[in-house]
Amino acid sequence: MRTGVWLVGARGSVATTSIVGALALRAGLTGSTGCVTELPELSGPALPAFADLVFGGHDVVATPLAKRAEALAAAGVLPARLVAALPEELAAVERELRPAPSGGSQADRAATLVRDLTEFRDRHQLVRVVVVNVAATEPACRPHPAHAEPDALHAALAGPDEVLPPSSLYAYAAVTAGCAYVDFTPSTGLRLPALTALADSHRVPYAGHDGKTGETLLKSVLAPMFAMRNLTVRSWSGLNLLGGGDGATLADPAANAAKVRSKQRVLGETLGYLPQGDTRIDYVEDLGDFKTAWDLITFAGFLGTGMRLEFTWHGCDSALAAPLVLDLARLTAAAHAAGQTGALADLAFFFKDPLGTGTGSLAEQWTRLRAFTNRLHTGGADDPRG
Repeated sequence: MRTGVWLVGARGSVATTSIVGALALRAGLTGSTGCVTELPELSGPALPAFADLVFGGHDVVATPLAKRAEALAAAGVLPARLVAALPEELAAVERELRPAPSGGSQADRAATLVRDLTEFRDRHQLVRVVVVNVAATEPACRPHPAHAEPDALHAALAGPDEVLPPSSLYAYAAVTAGCAYVDFTPSTGLRLPALTALADSHRVPYAGHDGKTGETLLKSVLAPMFAMRNLTVRSWSGLNLLGGGDGATLADPAANAAKVRSKQRVLGETLGYLPQGDTRIDYVEDLGDFKTAWDLITFAGFLGTGMRLEFTWHGCDSALAAPLVLDLARLTAAAHAAGQTGALADLAFFFKDPLGTGTGSLAEQWTRLRAFTNRLHTGGADDPRG
């Protein structure tokens, strides 16, 4: 089942790590640690194999993919031996990368995106293509009357206004081209009524948004513990320090605010209330592609006795995110092949701010994900794996 994976932000750290990882897995040069879809509970015949994934993408920068991979190897993100072993494979992907269109109306740019996606699919005789947004976080979208329904949006895009933010323009192009869409960022993407209606009319699935990789992953595990033990969380404060391109992007207050809103959602939904405190994100250039999060939680137990919990998380964002990008591409492609359309709420396990009715604890989301993959592998029948 040859499947295209079209990455928006294809020369960024997450995309480059995803590409190198998939190529290394295909060549048998590395193991599948971090790839959830390779666990026995989720793996199966419905998912495209790593060898069946064909990569392409758009980016606003022109740095060669091999150079980006070498830089990530020098920073300790990628093993240098893998980059050195894959020059021809990286060169083949490089030939499938396209510059992000600029100039003209948004309708003109969307037409270019659709053409690039369609030609990519036809050139490689792909069964289907999944577009995955791993570009930089955007500020919150400014409301526009054309966001309400597809016909108004189509007309407005031909005018002089910037009606859609970039993530939403890519989503528009993806569904217009008949491609599934995954938003791994907290940007707007498909979260506009006109775009969800358009996706429904084109009968394509979509998922998102904002991949759950670090501090928020821990929140989704710890918050249910407090709730199930009937302990009152009085405050939960977090400080995130990160470098790299993501950190530089989040130095912008508007983009920072969009990211923080996504990170805080899990507490209110899991606890049923929002404790005092907030999450802060600071850019520390020297950290490069690594990040550190420190959280302080104060809580009350029996008789009001006050207690506290602190944790520190230090990780590499690209290495945490990349296997999930591959997982989501495989799962979304399988869902598309099975005829599923609309928001894939059962993929909430992967996201901070999931689309559809995907709330609940991480354990509940895991149960739903297992049931979802069981249905994909068995065509809806009960799976003997349980």
